[in-house]
Amino acid sequence: MIPFWRDRKPGPKPPPPEHGVQMKRAGTTWWGQRWIDALLTMSAAYGSRMARGRTYARRGRTHDVEVAAGVVRAKVTGSRPEPYDIEIRIAALSDPTWDAAIQSMAASAELEASLLAGRMPERIDEAFRAAGASLFPAQTKDLTTECSCPDWANPCKHVAATHYVLGECFDRDPFLLFELRGRPRDRVLADLRAARGGNDSPPAAEVDSVSLRGVRAEAYDLVPGGLPPMQFTFANDRAADGVLARMGRPAAWQLEEGPAEVLGAVLGAAAQRARGVAGSGE
Repeated sequence: MIPFWRDRKPGPKPPPPEHGVQMKRAGTTWWGQRWIDALLTMSAAYGSRMARGRTYARRGRTHDVEVAAGVVRAKVTGSRPEPYDIEIRIAALSDPTWDAAIQSMAASAELEASLLAGRMPERIDEAFRAAGASLFPAQTKDLTTECSCPDWANPCKHVAATHYVLGECFDRDPFLLFELRGRPRDRVLADLRAARGGNDSPPAAEVDSVSLRGVRAEAYDLVPGGLPPMQFTFANDRAADGVLARMGRPAAWQLEEGPAEVLGAVLGAAAQRARGVAGSGE
């Protein structure tokens, strides 16, 4: 006897929604590719099923994606008019784990500088491993997935499509990884600044006097010889208020708008004027 649902011919599949997230290419950054690779290598079964969702992701059938601490929610328009509800859960890291990882980040000038500049350093997982954790999933038990479709496989093609779209979302904003593991970008950067400024390094030794042999005080700031010819170029490849935004609010700042909003336009105008002066030789 043939089950009744196999005797029914499926109707035409609804088109992707206009606001669907059309994946172009997931994994254009190392962290986006690391997310996809982690899923593909998690287990043979998981990796083989991932390809089922790639077409859905490329056609924009995944939409309404939400990322919060420990959970991703999305909708996928499949073969029925009503979209399927997707939920992907990954354990948010505990506060002690995050605090230990932050201390490891602050201890590395490379990690700290990259994060404060808005980049995800390739050695970021070293900080989490030092805290006994990982930023990326490693085993199937690290992920819990649910879909309202009748497919029992894990992942079904709707969950797999969401995984691929999520990889491209990470390409665009690496700090979504932090959000997913329990801490938003602003808090991570604030904790990193606090850890950087709160080190208990010993004070510098005081020097009573300095003796400079062979140097006359009146000639100290004179150029000893001719300077070689120098050429300068001025690139405008960053937003004028980018430094202010990364520095954050000073402790004494009392305005509702941040420094970037208040001073960004003035700083941009000054930078443009400086480039003009340098280029004209005034």
